[in-house]
Amino acid sequence: MLVVEFLVWWYTRGWSQTVVDLRRRLVTTSRLFSMPILLRTLFAPWRRIITYPSDDLAARFRALGDNLVSRGVGFAVRLLTLLTAGSMLLVMAVISVSFIVLWPLLPPAIILALIKGCIG
Repeated sequence: MLVVEFLVWWYTRGWSQTVVDLRRRLVTTSRLFSMPILLRTLFAPWRRIITYPSDDLAARFRALGDNLVSRGVGFAVRLLTLLTAGSMLLVMAVISVSFIVLWPLLPPAIILALIKGCIG
């Protein structure tokens, strides 16, 4: 009777709970990397390092150059972080889909492995 209850759980609540847990892990990873914030602030200056121009024309061009460099560094760091997060999510998604597909095959595989181990 215990085996039947296990199999009922495995193919109903267990499978659906696994899908929910894997989805939660993907969402948590996305939030961990702060992907929406990174996308929204992609062109923002790095660490809010901003040079304010004075009245002098040379100082204005220096401030423009400093601000462009700051935005370039911010863009590069945020883009690298987004690419890392995207690749991490892609790997996790592939593993999750594989796990969900293989989930119903595990109990028969264990039984077959036990039979083959006892016979062969």
